[in-house]
Amino acid sequence: MRELLEKMVEESREFTQGGQLASYIPELLKYNKDDLGIYLIRNDGKEFYAGNFDKRFTIQSVCKPLILLLALIDNGEDYVTQRVGVESTGKAFNAIMDFSQVEDLKDHINPMVNIGAIAMCSMIEGKDKDEKFQRLLDLTKKLSGNENIGVNMQVFESERKTGDRNRALAYLLKSYGTITDDVDDVLDVYFKACSIEITCKDLANIGFVLSNNGRSKSSDEEIVSKKYTRFVNAILMTCGMYDGAGDFAIRVGIPAKSGVGGGILSVAPSIMGIGIYGPALDSKGNSIAGIKLLEKLSNSLYLSVF
Repeated sequence: MRELLEKMVEESREFTQGGQLASYIPELLKYNKDDLGIYLIRNDGKEFYAGNFDKRFTIQSVCKPLILLLALIDNGEDYVTQRVGVESTGKAFNAIMDFSQVEDLKDHINPMVNIGAIAMCSMIEGKDKDEKFQRLLDLTKKLSGNENIGVNMQVFESERKTGDRNRALAYLLKSYGTITDDVDDVLDVYFKACSIEITCKDLANIGFVLSNNGRSKSSDEEIVSKKYTRFVNAILMTCGMYDGAGDFAIRVGIPAKSGVGGGILSVAPSIMGIGIYGPALDSKGNSIAGIKLLEKLSNSLYLSVF
């Protein structure tokens, strides 16, 4: 398996030249465009990796399934789906659409786009923004099995300074009554969530839990309910790759979530969790070489759920 992964990484690395780093967050321009790595953890516990699998990067939008999980844990499915929809928008992850004729905002947003994730941040329980974020960070540590995960404060400050579009989305949510908390407090949680620093292995461990009905690799402990992992996996399948989700479903066929930091969290249900890092992005904000690598892996190991 190690040799197969190394071969796939090298075959896919050339596609990094067709992508670009995320320029709208200045700190992300410091990443190496040529990096590409993969880590996978099978449901028998065996682990395999290749390429730049040990590079640290910020999670960015891959935090969204984690925010969704915590919102579900705190509130249940009915509460969450009354405020955030489950249909793919067909729009870019940071889109500001014309809502002038919209009566129910939730029908036009989902948990995997920015506006939906910001809405869910307000659903996390806690006495203040610090406690809310700490609970999200604690869940991330537990799912990944890594107690050393923290926030890249340079990226956080960069996110906060350049996050006017997300502020616009948050105030839109406020105007519809979807969020009632202070907008800056909600965004503080969201920007910090995006700035959590992880590795491919951390993503693979999270993917393992999602593939294993909410149970961890080390102790078989149920970290999250099976019904919530099933909910999250379904959302990842239909909405996780933004407006490229349909094409990804055809080419790769497994639940996945991308982030503009270059990470991809992938779930092969009952088979394995997969973490990929490749910061060169396509026009939709997905790792261009990472998708090619996942496509090769899925075809080789027959991972597609279809």
